[in-house]
Order: sequence, then structure tokens, then C-alpha cells
Amino acid sequence: MRLSARVDYALRAAAELAAASGGPVTAEQLARAQAIPGKFLENILTQLRRAGLVRSQRGPVGGYWLARPASEISLADVIRAVDGPLANVRGERPEHVDYDGAARSLQQVWIALRASERAILESVTLEHVATSSLPDSVRSLAEKPEAWTS
Repeated sequence: MRLSARVDYALRAAAELAAASGGPVTAEQLARAQAIPGKFLENILTQLRRAGLVRSQRGPVGGYWLARPASEISLADVIRAVDGPLANVRGERPEHVDYDGAARSLQQVWIALRASERAILESVTLEHVATSSLPDSVRSLAEKPEAWTS
């Protein structure tokens, strides 16, 4: 799985919003907290706002905050908002890709891969990340020695 810089930045900014207590957080504060380029972050925050994950307010007391509780926003929600579907093959959904001959079963592999991604990314919320309390299933996968090897 390859995650773009946009997805990485979006997840980090959303985690900062989940951890913020009190009022809105400015884009500048988010950018500084996670070392994200400001202009890039502004575009990401716009995408998150359009997806209904973030709200914003302009003005001297303005900024950004989560549109729903952090416990109700999964990592998959954030990824889809800024990067589209979790898994695709040449820009197509796996169920729309057909192969012939010896490669025919690859479609099932791509669908299984998407299901595995969903199982993790839809079960981990921004609250889990912001509080460092990942679900046991995710923690146990990450604790396996083979998970840390390339």
C-alpha cells in the first residue's frame, strides 16, 4: 500500500484536530504542529471540509474543528476525502477489472487486499490515533516482528 503525502498530511492534521481541546485551531497552528507546508494544508482542509469531516470559521477567532466527534471519523473517511477509494487498479475499482488466462485470479487478490485495508482503516478512528489507544487487533498486527521488515 502506498500512501500519498496528501493522505499522510491529512491524517496528521485530522489527528491534531482530534487532540485539540477548546475552540478552533488555525491552519497555521496545524501546519506548525505537524510540519506540513501551509499552502498544501489549506487545500487539504478544504477537501476535508467539503467531505463534511471538518468545519471552519473565518475571522480573528476562526479556524478548523472536526465536524463530528473524533470517535466517529475513521482513518478510511479521511483517506477517501482526500484521495478517493481505498484500493484501485489503474484508476478502476477492483470489481471492475477483468483479467484473462493465468492472471484471472488477480481480481480476487485486489478485492481481498481492499477488504483487509478496510478492516483496519475503518476500525481505527481519529480518537484512537489522538489518544494513542489503537484497537487491540491493530496493535497485535503491528507488534508482530514480520510487520517491521520490508
